Amino acid sequence: MTLSQLEYIVAVDTHRHFATAADHCHVTQPTLSMQIQKLEDELGVLLFDRSKQPVVPTETGQLILNQARDVLRTARRIPEIVKESKEDFSGELRLGIIPTLAPYLLPYFIGQFIDRYPAVTVHIQEMMTEQVLERLKNGLIDVGIVVTPLDENGLLEIPLFYEPFVVYASDSHPLFQKTAISAMDLKTDGLWLLTEGHCFRNQVVSLCGNDKRLNGSQPLRYETGSLETLIKLIDKQDGFTLLPYLATLDMDAIRKARTRPFEAPQPVREVSLVMHRSFLKRKLIDALKQEIVTHLPAELTTKKKNTIVGI
Repeated sequence: MTLSQLEYIVAVDTHRHFATAADHCHVTQPTLSMQIQKLEDELGVLLFDRSKQPVVPTETGQLILNQARDVLRTARRIPEIVKESKEDFSGELRLGIIPTLAPYLLPYFIGQFIDRYPAVTVHIQEMMTEQVLERLKNGLIDVGIVVTPLDENGLLEIPLFYEPFVVYASDSHPLFQKTAISAMDLKTDGLWLLTEGHCFRNQVVSLCGNDKRLNGSQPLRYETGSLETLIKLIDKQDGFTLLPYLATLDMDAIRKARTRPFEAPQPVREVSLVMHRSFLKRKLIDALKQEIVTHLPAELTTKKKNTIVGI
């Protein structure tokens, strides 16, 4: 049994296709297939059901694949230890970030991080929380920036900051007349939401009341996948939505006049770095954390008595 063979079976499991896995491993398909067959012969079990398309692991194969990922992760830790001992910040950092954070948080730190660590290649992928977790567990990304708490087995969460929720209301909506919003004020018509699958949507529904009214035609009338779309719809139509604080900082004066804070204690979302518990590239991830926290708006780094909204 070799590390290369373990790399090959993990690649097949990831891509569910022998030819694609071979391309990923930079070997020919016959070479990859032969080495996997050799491993199966050595172990005396079939790792994959080749009769199905896409190819899927057998029940025993899945258990072996889980262990293979752990073995490979541990093996990759060895050169990382050497790099850390030499204070060598180089290589690739694969980052997954959710859509309701990416356009608002990345500009605060990514340019400075690249300038500070020019030998590091940063590969950023925007994806939903479930995809971030899946890719972390499969070793396809190194770290995620998501909303927590998640309490996922095998994953480590490091909180970065607590971001307030802000109400955005059209000029004609009753909430526009308020100076600060209470939880009871949200029991009103005209709420616009992100589509299902966004953790931000779940939090908004939680804040606005998870009762029978949410199953009717109001206040949930429309769904979209973009916060910017929600803002534009409210500008042109009517209604209100909830936004993360960072999404409001670059607004012009007209739009900013449509935002309303919550009464204290403010509802907030916890934003964290998430990684595998046996994560690699520890110094790089620590450097990333420091760069983010250093360049956040000052009001997000001040500790306040707020209410964390669950997902």
